[in-house]
Amino acid sequence: MIKTMKVDSIWKGGMRIDVTAGGHVLIVDQPPEMGGKDEGANPLEYQLAALGSCLGMVAAIVAKQERIDLKGFSVEVEADIDTDYLMGKTTEGRAGFTETRVKAHIDADLSAEEKKAFFEKVDARCPISDILINSAEIVFEVD
Repeated sequence: MIKTMKVDSIWKGGMRIDVTAGGHVLIVDQPPEMGGKDEGANPLEYQLAALGSCLGMVAAIVAKQERIDLKGFSVEVEADIDTDYLMGKTTEGRAGFTETRVKAHIDADLSAEEKKAFFEKVDARCPISDILINSAEIVFEVD
């Protein structure tokens, strides 16, 4: 079943963007050194948060389906970006993350091999991980 997801983003002045997602408003901003007021995480932090939180939710789903007593699950997500490209100081390279690293901590009565196999299932079913790895098509329309 295909489901369409939708958010609305509205610029509120400065560097602030308010994103309506379902019944929630996410505040997106930049720190003062980037011209913002630091009223929310920046878009790159939200992308890392999306990956970490998606992996956690899928871990809960897989654990429940496979009757694994998951006592804890956390991930550290970090990524590298060329800020010179972002700020227009160079045209060499690219605007997005050049590498993203995920370190998963799984608290369950599983061997190291079983934890690795569990995480591979989680990663394979994580929509955000899939989007980042396989680059979903983006269709732009401007009016």
